[in-house]
Amino acid sequence: MQDYYDILGVARNASAEDIKKAYYKLAHKYHPDKGGDEKKFKEINEAYQVLSDKDKRAQYDQFGRVFEGAQPGNGQGGFDFQGFQGGMPGFDFEETGFDNLSDIFEEMFGFGSPRQPKNKKDFKRGKDIEIDLEVSLEDILKGKEKNINLPKNIKCSRCQGTGAEPGSQVEECFSCRGTGQVQQIKKTIFGSITKNTICPECQGEGYKPKKPCNVCKGEGRLKGEEEIRIFIPAGVDNNQMIKMDGKGEAGRRGGKAGDLYVKIFVKDHPVFQRKGDDLYAVLPIAFSQAALGGELDVPTLEGKNILLKIPAGTESGKILRVSNKGLPHFSGYGTGNLYVVLEIKTPKKLNKKQKDLLEKLRQEGV
Repeated sequence: MQDYYDILGVARNASAEDIKKAYYKLAHKYHPDKGGDEKKFKEINEAYQVLSDKDKRAQYDQFGRVFEGAQPGNGQGGFDFQGFQGGMPGFDFEETGFDNLSDIFEEMFGFGSPRQPKNKKDFKRGKDIEIDLEVSLEDILKGKEKNINLPKNIKCSRCQGTGAEPGSQVEECFSCRGTGQVQQIKKTIFGSITKNTICPECQGEGYKPKKPCNVCKGEGRLKGEEEIRIFIPAGVDNNQMIKMDGKGEAGRRGGKAGDLYVKIFVKDHPVFQRKGDDLYAVLPIAFSQAALGGELDVPTLEGKNILLKIPAGTESGKILRVSNKGLPHFSGYGTGNLYVVLEIKTPKKLNKKQKDLLEKLRQEGV
């Protein structure tokens, strides 16, 4: 049989308080209702029933067991949680405001996340909004402004966001006395537990309009649409997020507005492919240009074509660089380059004159 002290993970000289803390921690971890190991939970419960009882612990320390009449499992010195899994006669968890025993442990002993009401500002602040915005390479070359109409909650024009009818006052909530919280007493198997919860009367704000606004019904906001001007920074990248403070949902009853997050999507370009701040363009050239060299009319993102010198004997796939004709860096320092990938174009249809000329070149070994 495994040692009870080892099961709870405590020393043999552990205090009653240390044993209790170890037990609650392990019971919370291995409770079957929380997806824990049922066999392990039974061992923990058995060990605690013995070690939490002064007389049983003394017997166990002396003889390594508890004699008949003091065997664990008789419901003394510990809690028999197995009896609670299918419900407890005469006890309704729904009436307590808790879902199960683990929730009660969390409230009593601080396991898990604290059950604290949110800050008042959390209830008043408007929600953040995230939208997608499609832009072109030309848009991000020098930066550009775009106007959009954004449907969202906007500030009520009648009450100016206060939630109160014009001329009416905003008063302290009678139920919570301005704290935004009220105390609730819950009945549990361990007795009554007092916990702070959000005031249902004022929704945690601590005050409410004496006479709610006729238009927004006391919310201080209502469904609407706002025209927003979005500045697209030069050099912004695909999937980059732009944050606009205060352009999200209007806050409740004068609360701070949320933020607007604009996710940028750059459209594919028919000529240029972006790689970082550099641009790539694949341009066809004739065999004669590749062999003899010459000049090539090259488009740029700015809309002005430039003449690019092609060296004689150029092979297909050769890349020529045009400095500072790419995209500006998002930080504002430096500009990328334009890379022109030359692709020798093989004609599919030739007239008689062209065939004769190519035949002569072939005879010459070209």
